[in-house]
Amino acid sequence: MNSDDVLTASWDDIAPLRDPVFLIALRGWFDVSGAATQAIEWCVRDRVVTIVGSIDPDPFFDFTQERPEVYLDEDDDRQIRWPENDIYVARFPEGNRDLVLLAGVEPHIHWATFIDAIVDVAQGLKCSAVVTLGALADQVPHTRLPPVVGSTTNPDLARRLGLQQPQYQGPTGVIGVMQERFDRTGLPAVSLRVGVPHYLTNAQHPRSTAALLRHLEHVLGVPTGHANMDGEVRRWAVLHEEAVEDDAQALAYVRMLEQQFDRRSEASMPSGDDLAAEFEKFLRDQNPDT
Repeated sequence: MNSDDVLTASWDDIAPLRDPVFLIALRGWFDVSGAATQAIEWCVRDRVVTIVGSIDPDPFFDFTQERPEVYLDEDDDRQIRWPENDIYVARFPEGNRDLVLLAGVEPHIHWATFIDAIVDVAQGLKCSAVVTLGALADQVPHTRLPPVVGSTTNPDLARRLGLQQPQYQGPTGVIGVMQERFDRTGLPAVSLRVGVPHYLTNAQHPRSTAALLRHLEHVLGVPTGHANMDGEVRRWAVLHEEAVEDDAQALAYVRMLEQQFDRRSEASMPSGDDLAAEFEKFLRDQNPDT
C-alpha cells in the first residue's frame, strides 16, 4: 500500500495559492481537550474553505477504538460518519499567505503511509512550510493564559525564530514521526504546543486554544480570530471555577500553581512583529522566486 492508494486529491483545478503554509492538528495523544484541532476550526470559522484532498480512513483505524458514528441526514436516512482526514484550503487575502489545513484524527496503524500522503499534499500544493499544533496536559492553572512552546528540527529556523530544537528521546505520536519525515524531505516545519491544566483534561479549555491562535497569528501573518474566542473563554472559565470552588484542596492546589506560574515567564517563545518578520524572511530565502 502506498499514498496513491489512500489519498484522493482534487487540487489541479483550483487557482494557485499564495505562499501557502500547511497547518496540521490531529485528535488523539497530542490533542488534550481538543485544544489543537479546535484552533484550526476557529481559524477558518466563517471563512470559505475548499476540500482538496481526503485520506481514506479504512487502512488506518482500529474501529473498536475510533468508532464510526451513525446519524440521520436531512431526509431522515441513516448514514455512517467515518473518522475524517480531509485536507482543505483557505484563502486569506488580508493576510500574508493562504493556508492548507488538516484538522483530523491520529491514525492507529500504517503511520508511514499516512505521512507519505501528507507529504504528497504539501509538495503537490507547493507549501513553503508546515506548522503542526498540539496540546499536552501540564501543571498550569486554568486561571492563566497557558504558555505556547515552539520547536523545530531546522537549525536555521530555530535560530531565527528563537525556537527550541527538540532533544526528547522516547515514545512519540504520529506528529513526532511526521516532523522527522519533514526534516528528511527538506520541508521546513515548526511544532507549536500548548499546555492544558492536567486536572481539567476531561473538559474543554478554550484559553489554550486562544493561546495557540495568538501565536499562529504572529508566525503566519494571517488573522486567526483568537479575539473572537473571548466569550467562549469566559464561559468555560466560569465552568472551571465551579468545578473547583467547593473543594478546598483543589483550590489550594490551583493557588499554588498560580504562584509557580507567575514566577515564570508567561510565554515560552517569542511573539510580535519581529517573529513574523523573521519567518517571512526565512521563507523568502528558501524560495527566492516566490
